[in-house]
Formats: sequence, structure tokens, C-alpha cells
Amino acid sequence: MSAVIGLSAYYHDSAAALLVDGELVAAAQEERFTRKKHDARFPRNAIDYVLEAGNLSLGDIDHFAFYDKPFLKFERLLETYVANAPRGFQSFRTAIPIWVREKLFQKDLMLKELRKIEKGFKGRDKLLFAEHHFSHAASAYFPSPFDEAVVLTLDGVGEWATTTVAIGKGRDLKIVKELHFPHSLGLLYSAFTYYAGFKVNSGEYKVMGLAPYGEPRFKDLILENIVDLKADGTYRLDQSYFNYATGLTMTNDKFANLFGMPVRKPESDLMEQFHMDIAASVQAVTEEVVLRMTRALADEYGIPNLCMAGGVALNCVANGKILRDGRFKDIWIQPAAGDAGGAVGAAYAAWHTELGHDRKRDTSQRDAMKGAYLGPEFGQDDIERRLTKMGAVFERLPEDALIEETATALVDGKAVGWFSGRMEFGPRALGARSILGDPRSETMQKILNLKVKFRESFRPFAPSVLREDMADWFDLDYDSPYMLLVDLVRADRRRQMTEEESALFGIDKLNVKRSDVPSITHIDYSARIQTVHADTNARYHRLISVFKEKTGCPMVVNTSFNVRGEPIVCTPEDAFRCLMGTDIEFLVIGNAVLRKELQDARLAEDYRNKYELD
Repeated sequence: MSAVIGLSAYYHDSAAALLVDGELVAAAQEERFTRKKHDARFPRNAIDYVLEAGNLSLGDIDHFAFYDKPFLKFERLLETYVANAPRGFQSFRTAIPIWVREKLFQKDLMLKELRKIEKGFKGRDKLLFAEHHFSHAASAYFPSPFDEAVVLTLDGVGEWATTTVAIGKGRDLKIVKELHFPHSLGLLYSAFTYYAGFKVNSGEYKVMGLAPYGEPRFKDLILENIVDLKADGTYRLDQSYFNYATGLTMTNDKFANLFGMPVRKPESDLMEQFHMDIAASVQAVTEEVVLRMTRALADEYGIPNLCMAGGVALNCVANGKILRDGRFKDIWIQPAAGDAGGAVGAAYAAWHTELGHDRKRDTSQRDAMKGAYLGPEFGQDDIERRLTKMGAVFERLPEDALIEETATALVDGKAVGWFSGRMEFGPRALGARSILGDPRSETMQKILNLKVKFRESFRPFAPSVLREDMADWFDLDYDSPYMLLVDLVRADRRRQMTEEESALFGIDKLNVKRSDVPSITHIDYSARIQTVHADTNARYHRLISVFKEKTGCPMVVNTSFNVRGEPIVCTPEDAFRCLMGTDIEFLVIGNAVLRKELQDARLAEDYRNKYELD
């Protein structure tokens, strides 16, 4: 037996992943254990978990692979500061002491942390380091279902690279093209996220969700002034509009003056039409860049398969357009496309590239990610012990009765907490730690946003749809198990809007019924689709099937089991606390059913202000 642990840490979304004889056994983000969203600290709890999942000790691990190379990143910081001096001195003075004290000597830092897990650990020669974008590329290619693929990685920045193209064939993976900092599509999107008043490295998906409310009227202004975009999708950013290279903010006054408005203050009243148009514009630019890039890559390499990773690969609207464009026959995106997934990639990079093991694909499986169900699970007796200790009131139901009662609760319009099996790895809840609702409801979106999630009303929700029924409801007829593709609700399922409704602008469009499933239909008739497969999540598939028997509708609303600013729940205790702090009415944990009205009201929590807003 040979085992490798991949690690990401010290920037955001720390995580650990375990490969045993080349098979991905377990993976989890540190935030799920510490309850601190995007936790960047050394993933000690995640390491403890993956070791437990593999029934291993630290000494059993042959290699620990880190997802980037600190010396190269430090080189980039120094060269950037020198090139821009004396601008950026304040940022330099803040960042460099931390690097010199901690991050630069990461091997020593990691050994120190590993010795906290196992006293006397002597594994200095076991530590390996992969380049950041190679980790991303490995996370996309090696678990994919393809024997050969073009691999496109787009994010903010790794060491120097911001965009890379790799070619994967068998066990071989080689980066063949790179774009370097400060020219970055990820940082461009983050700059507009900052300008719109959202938190960088957290609020980018809000910009994507806000975009359909606006018109891309600034697209040409961006391409004429800020982004020099070539026919093949390569680009350069005019740095005179930005402050991220050396400053403490993303944009500067020149950027604001170009658009005629100052940076929106975070949490100020949402939202002017201007900000919706800004969101629509940067989304349109992003789509233009990736489409030019993927078309050029398809023409150049003639390979029918595309893999993607990096934070920009979480832009499921752009992903849907790449697929519909048809230049690549098939596309596969790493579900943990951001830095957490770098832990998976680092482990695969060590296994195949450093250690030279051949790639063995199980063709009976959709891919090697196992539906992304790679996190902790809890036995029924353990669940009941934990709930009893919390003071929860619950009943244990046999499987048939549990599925029946849960489906009935959904039909009755209740917000349902669903905690089942292994926790998902990555940013999306996929039917293991989910809050569910009836997609036919005209009020479910507002209820879940305002009373359960405590978040902005404009945010859309995703459908979990039975794969076999997908084409009856959506234009897309393609596997989307990781909720990473957006497509349109079928025309025959849409509702024709009145002339008065069509004339509405911005957020006023929100409450207009658009289809037979209004709670998952965004204002442009799109949906971020998750296909549910009986072979990867049989229980979730069965629940939706019973809901379909009752309603004729083969899908449910699916959103992550958390409130705004909270990591997705990990343990039964996390789930019970969320029940008692929100308007969730019905909760399933394993085979335990909890009804809100039967709980001790004294256990209620104020969840509205419990977590720092994201």
C-alpha cells in the first residue's frame, strides 16, 4: 500500500486529500471543522479526518504534497514590488515580514504542524511541492473520465501563472502555455466584485448571480480601455486601472472614474441598476475571453475533451456556454475548482508525475471524484447520541417512511434540512448537506433567501433533477453532477410574461413567475443544474423520485445547508444548531427526523448575526 496526502493552505480554502494506491479516498476543507469560512490555516482537522477515513497514521503516509511553491510566489511578490517602487510600500511593509517569518520557510512550518499531530514525526524527506497551476491542472485531468484532454486553468494567480493550458495523455500531464501576473482573468473578475461592494475571493458568485438583472452596456468600454483581448483569447490588463499588484485595494480612482461611480460600500442598500449592469458587463467579458480561448485551443490541438479548474472554472454560466459552443465534444470540471481542490491535484501530481505511477481509470465510474462525496459521515447510533446530548427531539424512522415523510414535507412547502451520508468536497452542496424546497413554489426562493439563508434576495437557487428526466425540463441534456453548468429551462415549461412584467427593470423582475418551476428559474430563464444519479447518491435520487410521484416534478430546490457566512454543516450538531437558528421546519439526519415545532424553544439561537458576512 502507498498513500499520499495532498495539502492546500495559507491563502484561502485550506484542505487535505488522501490517495491510497492512486485512489481518492477522502478529502475535506478545514473550514468545515473550524466553522470559519474559507479558513486558510494549516488543515490539521482535515488531515485528522482523512487519516481516520483511510484508517492510517501519519507515519503510514509516504508523501505529503503541497499545492504550490512558496519560493516562486515570494519571487513574484519581490519582483512586483521592485518594479512598482515606491508605490506599494505600505503593502510591502505588511506582507514581507509575514513571508520571511512564516510562509517562505514552509517546509519547516509544515513539519512543525505535522509534529503537533504526531509527536516526533520525522518526515522532512516526505514533503513535496507542486506548482500552483500544475496542482489545479492535475486536479482537473487525473480524476476526469478522459484518457486525453486539453486542460485549461484560470484563477487569480498562483506563483506567476494566472492562466495555463496543459495537455493530458495517460499518466502524462504537461503545461504548454501560460499567461503571467499581473494579467489575470480571475483578478479582473475579483476587481469588479470589489467595485460592486462584495468580498473578494468570496463574493464573485454573487456578481454572476446578479448579472442577469443587468445589461452588459459597459462590455465595450472594458474591452476598449482595460482588457486588450486577442483573437485567441490571450489578454493583457491595463494596470493603471488597478491597485491589486502593490496596494491594499483591487481598483483605484481611475477605474471608478471610467465608469462614473465610486466603489459601492459593502452591505449598503442593494442595488442600483448601475451595479447590475456592471455585473452583466464583466460576466460578458469573461465569457468572451473563455470562448475565444477554448475555440482557439480546440482548433490548435484537435482533442475533443476539455478539463477545467481554478476559481474561474466555478463560473457555471461561462461553462455552460463553452459546452453549448460545441468546439469540445465533452467537458469535465473539477468540482472543487478553487484552492481547496489544489490539495487533490497536489496528491495526484505526486502520485503520477513525481512517483511515476500509471493512471488506472475505473470505467464503471463516472469519474474518480465519487460524486464529490468524500467527507465525513456518521453512523446512526452516533447521530442519535449526538442529538440526544444536544437536547434535540427526534424520531428514528425506517427508510421507506423517512423518504415518504420528507417528500410530503416538501410538497407541503416546508424548508427541509437534508443531512445524509458523506459530506461533499468543494463549494457546492450536492444532496448530502443540503436545504431542500419545492421548485413549483412561487415563494420558496424568497423564503429560503430571507428567512433561512439570511442573504440577498436576488440570489438564485439550483435544481437537483433526476438525470433521466433532465431533457424534459431543460435545454441541456448532459451530465452535470457537480452543479457546474448553467442552461435554460425548456421553452414549453416557461410562462410568457405580460407586457407590464417585461417592462420591469432590475430587482423588480425578481418576483415574476417565469416557469412551471419558478423557485429555480433565474430571471433570464436559466438554471444552475445538478443532475442526480442513482449510482452516486441512491438515497437522494430516491427522495426526488418519490417527490416526482407525488407532484409530477422530477426535481427539488437545492441550496447549501448553512446560513450566509457559515461553512456548510459538517456534523449533526452543526445541522441541529442551524435548524434552531433559522426557519428550517423539517430536518433529516441519517434516519433521524426532527420537526421544528417539537424542539425546545430555549435551544433557539440567533443565527442572523452569528457569522461574519461573506
